[in-house]
Amino acid sequence: MTVTANLEKQQAVELYSKMLLIRRFEEESERLYRRGMIRGFLHTYIGEEAIAVGAVPLLRDDDYVISHYRDHGHALARGMDPKSAMAELCGKSTGCSGGKGGSMHLFDVEKHFMGGHAIVGGQLPLAVGMALGIKQQELDSVVMCFFGDGAVNEGEFHEAMNLASLWKLPVIFMLENNLYGMGTGVNRSRAGGANIYGAADPYLIPAVQIDGMDIMAVIETVKEGIQKVREKDHGPVFIECMAYRFHGHSMADPSNYRETEEVKEQMVRDPIDRFRTLCMEANILSQEEISELDEQVDAIVQEAREFAENSPEPNESDLYSHIYASPEVN
Repeated sequence: MTVTANLEKQQAVELYSKMLLIRRFEEESERLYRRGMIRGFLHTYIGEEAIAVGAVPLLRDDDYVISHYRDHGHALARGMDPKSAMAELCGKSTGCSGGKGGSMHLFDVEKHFMGGHAIVGGQLPLAVGMALGIKQQELDSVVMCFFGDGAVNEGEFHEAMNLASLWKLPVIFMLENNLYGMGTGVNRSRAGGANIYGAADPYLIPAVQIDGMDIMAVIETVKEGIQKVREKDHGPVFIECMAYRFHGHSMADPSNYRETEEVKEQMVRDPIDRFRTLCMEANILSQEEISELDEQVDAIVQEAREFAENSPEPNESDLYSHIYASPEVN
């Protein structure tokens, strides 16, 4: 893991706590799914926490974040209330989208978190549109757009890259390459294999590939990328974060297309374990402090679970809220 001499205790506390919050939140979500409290699809972020936590907190309040359907980690890293997020997963009226969006559609407009999007690659044109609006208003805000390796085979990917480069738009393209698009390995689905960052070259977009399970590497690279994009007429940057999802594509996925040995080998790179070890070996955090942080995070997640369980279901009248046209009621 990349080591930085400037890592202070408070920063270490925040990074560790946020990564662990996402991990524990996702684990609790899986339990609620098995109990039937969460319906539909559930795609967890377990194993990829260092990307969201290393990148999103570097943004300003006036910057924007938009994501794919594996969006819980990005929402929590942006500061979404875990209670609101958990209630949304459970389809409750107290959820961030009123219980209408569920797992793949977490939104928080006040925090400029513009949602998870279920259509593969569907968020890319939206990111470009937001960035165009920023540029037309002559602001120095940026848009951070997360997408997976499966999205790079979609037409929207190439359209977004082309226009972002052509118009020099303030977009940070954050590719989370976890090596699998659903059950298909990236080497079987894309000509050129896993090194996708080279796809930015034809569009003249600066690109780099990093270890997305090394949170210090993510911070260092993304910080530099944000600074570049904020420069007037610099245009976008492309950061490919190599990672691995420890669990299946979704809760409906038995994940039998991956060898058990492969998963075990990847879990040695667990971003939370690696960062915890780094902090303890560098005497930044003690075992006692780590244990205290673990308890605090567990309490937050339990509070979120209880809030979601005790929250009311949406009313029938909610069927007619947040729609484009009011129906005629006889």
